[in-house]
Amino acid sequence: MSQVHLIMNQKEKLILVIDPKDNVGVALTDIREGDTCIIRRGDIVEQMTALDNIPFGHKIALTNVEKDEPVYKYGEEIGKMKEGIKRGGWIHSHNMYCERGMG
Repeated sequence: MSQVHLIMNQKEKLILVIDPKDNVGVALTDIREGDTCIIRRGDIVEQMTALDNIPFGHKIALTNVEKDEPVYKYGEEIGKMKEGIKRGGWIHSHNMYCERGMG
């Protein structure tokens, strides 16, 4: 089993990716616009810049997601985007909707 060692500075923030299919990650700390985010997917480590302030535990887009495209977390669709979002943007109820339970 290989190990990934991260050397982080104070501006780098960790993002948790739960399932390889996910197009969102979870902020493991409060993130400020412009922070460098470290994304770990198994042994693969990549970086991206946060485009918004993102509270701890909230979702951050790992890819560009267009309006009405599905949002995947836990490998499952959890909703769709009300509007397009760029990689590094904050995804929450203000810009995502869920069709489950709707008429």
